[in-house]
Amino acid sequence: MNFYRTIAVISMIASIVLSCSKTDNKADGYGNFEATEITISAENNGKLMQFSVNEGDQLARDAILGYIDTIALSLKRAQLLATKEVIASKSKGVLSQISVLQARKKTANTNLNRIRAMLKENAATQKQLDDATGEIDIITQQIRSIEIQNAPVVNELKHIDLQIKQVEDQLHKSIIVNPINGTVLTKYAEPNELTSFGKPLYKIADLSTMELRTYVSETQLANLRIGQEVTVKIDEGQSTKSYAGKIIWISSEAEFTPKIIQTKEERVALVYALKVQVQNDGSLKIGMPAEIWFNKDNQP
Repeated sequence: MNFYRTIAVISMIASIVLSCSKTDNKADGYGNFEATEITISAENNGKLMQFSVNEGDQLARDAILGYIDTIALSLKRAQLLATKEVIASKSKGVLSQISVLQARKKTANTNLNRIRAMLKENAATQKQLDDATGEIDIITQQIRSIEIQNAPVVNELKHIDLQIKQVEDQLHKSIIVNPINGTVLTKYAEPNELTSFGKPLYKIADLSTMELRTYVSETQLANLRIGQEVTVKIDEGQSTKSYAGKIIWISSEAEFTPKIIQTKEERVALVYALKVQVQNDGSLKIGMPAEIWFNKDNQP
């Protein structure tokens, strides 16, 4: 009887030791890696004349990847430039008339000043002064009349300039330029396909830095802060691989634990989401599960 009691006690102690050991080796949180994915869409309509993109490609920011057919836009721009030249030639004729009148006005002003000087010495009459002043008024009115006639031409030139700028903007947007450094995740279009404004061409993400999204309880939250260093572990064969991570975001609102997390009891608990930034050595993939371990020495 004492023998069985001794065995029971030993078994209980072993169970407690194993339980404690398991608790000590339990991660502080679990989650999956994420990356900011950007879908690049067409900014114009037309045939995709060139598009050199493949899934897995490492693309540099501002790299030119191809272009959409621009023949129609180029022809429209040439037509607008020709129309502008025709209208500008009309405006030049009007402006030459104004130049002639302004020269006459300058001569009339010189003559007026001379008559005023002569009038002070009684060498000219008041009538001569009035005639000179009236001539200047007539020339000024003629200039204003021509300027009024030329106003529609000027407005038309401004309108054409705006149209040319719009076409040039569309020509610029016909060139497919990669916006960020990253890796092509998905390709949606092929060369020679017809595309339209807003149609997705490819999806890209910067995988050099990954974000682990995980959840912590309210009791854990009190010991965490943005910028705190943590350890992130992933499975590697029969062992684990560790990475240095840094907390970059902590949710300000509680939410129910996602269904993919742990047991049924834990899934109904309120938790706080946080993101941990990790430098990727090429092993980390989007959606990959990982564990987070809080470095006790770095806790506040």
